Amino acid sequence: MDVWPGRPNPLGATYDGSGTNFALFSEAAERVELSLFDDGGQETRITLPEQTGLTHHGYVPGIRPGQCYGFRVHGPYDPGAGHRCLSEKLLVDPYAKAIEGGVDWNPAVYGHALGDPDGPANRDDSAPYVPRSVVINPYFDWGHDRAPRTPWHDTIIYELHIKGFTHTHPQIPEHLRGTYAGLAHPVAVDHLKKLGVTAVELMPVHHFVHDQFLEDAGKRNYWGYNTLGYFAPHDEYASAGSRGEQVQEFKQLVKTLHREGIEVILDVVYNHTCEGNHCGPTLSFRGIDNKAYYRVDSHNPRRYVDYTGTGNTMNMRHPHVLQLIMDSLRYWILEMHVDGFRFDLASTLARELHAVDRLAVFFQIIQQDPVINQAKLIAEPWDVGEGGYQVGNFPPLWSEWNGKYRDSVRDFWRGEDQKLGEFAARLTGSSDLYAMHGRRPHASVNFVTAHDGFTLRDLVSYNHKHNDDNCENNRDGESHNRSWNCGEEGETDDPDVLALRTRQQCNFLATLFLSQGVPMLLAGDELGRSQRGNNNTYCQDNELSWIDWERQDVVLLEFVRRLIALRRAHPIFRRRRFFLGQDIRGGRDIAWFTPDGAEMTAADWNLSFARAVGIYLDGGAIQSTDRRGEPLVDDSFFMIFNAHDGPLEFVLPHVRDGGSWEVYVCTERDLPVGGLAFRSGERIDVGARSVWVFCAARGVHFETIPGHVIATS
Repeated sequence: MDVWPGRPNPLGATYDGSGTNFALFSEAAERVELSLFDDGGQETRITLPEQTGLTHHGYVPGIRPGQCYGFRVHGPYDPGAGHRCLSEKLLVDPYAKAIEGGVDWNPAVYGHALGDPDGPANRDDSAPYVPRSVVINPYFDWGHDRAPRTPWHDTIIYELHIKGFTHTHPQIPEHLRGTYAGLAHPVAVDHLKKLGVTAVELMPVHHFVHDQFLEDAGKRNYWGYNTLGYFAPHDEYASAGSRGEQVQEFKQLVKTLHREGIEVILDVVYNHTCEGNHCGPTLSFRGIDNKAYYRVDSHNPRRYVDYTGTGNTMNMRHPHVLQLIMDSLRYWILEMHVDGFRFDLASTLARELHAVDRLAVFFQIIQQDPVINQAKLIAEPWDVGEGGYQVGNFPPLWSEWNGKYRDSVRDFWRGEDQKLGEFAARLTGSSDLYAMHGRRPHASVNFVTAHDGFTLRDLVSYNHKHNDDNCENNRDGESHNRSWNCGEEGETDDPDVLALRTRQQCNFLATLFLSQGVPMLLAGDELGRSQRGNNNTYCQDNELSWIDWERQDVVLLEFVRRLIALRRAHPIFRRRRFFLGQDIRGGRDIAWFTPDGAEMTAADWNLSFARAVGIYLDGGAIQSTDRRGEPLVDDSFFMIFNAHDGPLEFVLPHVRDGGSWEVYVCTERDLPVGGLAFRSGERIDVGARSVWVFCAARGVHFETIPGHVIATS
């Protein structure tokens, strides 16, 4: 077969209409062979004829989309020096745009004999047992696709799993369920539209593999945080095929969601790969250039530095690893049209030597990249290494999963002592975490639940995790959930217990969507989805994880829809700037009140048993403009959050000229209440563990006099 020198760039396999150029970076390689496979699995090997710098490359005429291939790297196998090249191992192209198949866990996929990771090399051929890279057709008719570019402060995120979201949906054709095409189906899109979310955050869709220990136990890596290919959409989520069809299907999904004004954010795992520690398989990076791609222990290069808890850590100090990640991000933006990324264990990406550095090279490069710096960037601001918890410390361009929001809101509604002040800070955008660096409220991605933990229904139903099905003797996952005082644990038919659990779910949801910042809803929480107390379903590719569309809580769903509609209708709940808490035209943009109608004092905030507060938001003091530059003016709101286990009497603020307060939300009832109004200054009974939201006339604001509030127009 003919092979020409070709080009060193771009890396990977690039089809030009007549043939394909192949290029692979490896500083360790002495020679690189390209392995081509026909439909019968017959292999043809070709040595890449040219080397430019550290890139081996060649052009093969006639190679078309759908061609399966891999690389064999000839180089040193010396684990003691950090080198693990074995030409007997077929390696996935790190730049493969599509990958076909998973791993058949034959001993040949390992570079060592099983049980002897420090012993001699295992030189068995791995080709029959490992995934293969696929040449793709890069052309796709995007038509008039346009990114929605939803402003951050208007964004509402919905975290979902491609398979779990539609796998049991009765109105989606069976062959499309659990696929990219299933999420693009009109029924699925209609749910997202009626819900009112503006972005979906997809759990990992980069091609991943299922761990051997899970498959041996009859499980699978359901979540997908086990990446093999950073450019390839996972083939198991494609309905049409895995020889490049998965790329076309994913693009069609993005195009469909964009048409409906919904952005696509990817959960990406650039901190580690599926090859694990020194006992893991040789599938790609390890066999190409182990010391370049991974952080090896400088004192013992046979071992890896592990900040991720998965066995290895990507070497962000190496320029070609940085290039790989940057090229991957640009590819997903420019070629796949995605709108943003959530970076798993993002603190790991900031580690240059050991400590987390908020000005690490990775962040500097992103800041300067004219493509990536326009995307939505979300950090999971922690890893498992020393000093890895970095909530509030990422650069201004970034938003963060606010773990302190989750913990504070849970503690408040759990009835923990001395949590009122922190709850107030989280409700108003966490300015204590973000304002000092010039960041805005949207830096805080607020959430109560996420894929990693209890669902919302389980959060209020279980005091302890029940992960026995994970085959780890219930040692995995968060150790406990503390007491929720919601009756007996687990499933029940007791109507009083069910009513209290429903109320607590509504309290969490109301808090989430009425907080400043960017709300993130876990898929299925609006339907009352349960995982039967399992808070770590990473390996449960079954009914435990999939959304059960036949058993949705329609009352809860309607409540969430109305909450989101309320948020989207009122800019006061999605401010671009933090509250000032100071006089504005004789009033204030925000004020806090005790149940008796007095403004909160320092002594009130410091009461250990205080678990209720009233909050006034001035609709005439938003301090922002609309897209035409006009000042934003909204209704004024008074919100009551009562986490006590008993009712309280609250005094409503006074409104000039006999105005009244209309009830918009009340979690003591099944649905938000419309038309129910109270006089200003009236005393009302607020039930145990409940949220009330009242609305006054547009433009009303207040000024204070001792003991109560007077609203002025």
